[in-house]
Amino acid sequence: MTTTTTNSEGLLDSLPYYDNDLERYPILKEKVERELAREPKPPPSLHPLVPPPFELFEKNPLLAAELERVEAHHPLPPLDAVRHQLPGPSSRPGTDEEWRQALRNAHAQLEHQRVRHTNLALLQTYGSNAWRIHNYRLEEAAKQAERALEELKERTTELNRERKNSQTRYGTQLTALETRWTELLSSILQIEMANVALDAEVKRLYAVEAQLSGT
Repeated sequence: MTTTTTNSEGLLDSLPYYDNDLERYPILKEKVERELAREPKPPPSLHPLVPPPFELFEKNPLLAAELERVEAHHPLPPLDAVRHQLPGPSSRPGTDEEWRQALRNAHAQLEHQRVRHTNLALLQTYGSNAWRIHNYRLEEAAKQAERALEELKERTTELNRERKNSQTRYGTQLTALETRWTELLSSILQIEMANVALDAEVKRLYAVEAQLSGT
């Protein structure tokens, strides 16, 4: 199987668009699988060419915690309905401090209702336009994400096409060089066999000459 090594990072890369020895020879594939089973597992680190993972909400711990909750499939915490109630003093007739606390709670609830009324009025006045603007921004963000995805797909397809073309070209060169190497090796063997035959013929002629000289 053909492999190439980069000089800068020492990464091994095969020619998957060209090498098909494993498909042509199932026995070789079984041997490779047995060897891989004996090899230790690769480290969990990412490939050097893969960018590091992008951390979401690094500057917003609340959103980061909410994202972790959603990823863990934990339910939302129940709403605190006690603060929206108006409990009176627990004892009868109640102490002055308990009545003051109940009064402060009533003032807080009244202020909360006033703020809610103000927010509802603002929402009724400006909410529809704000919602339209928000939807428009979301649509534009979605379109930009789709365009980025299409560009990434096109770049990926182009990269795979370039890899396939380059590997096919290199594979053709390797095949031609391998064929030429086989032809040269065969020629060398033929020359060596011819030399052996010539040596035997020369020895025979020397022997004949020696017999003729002796007679």
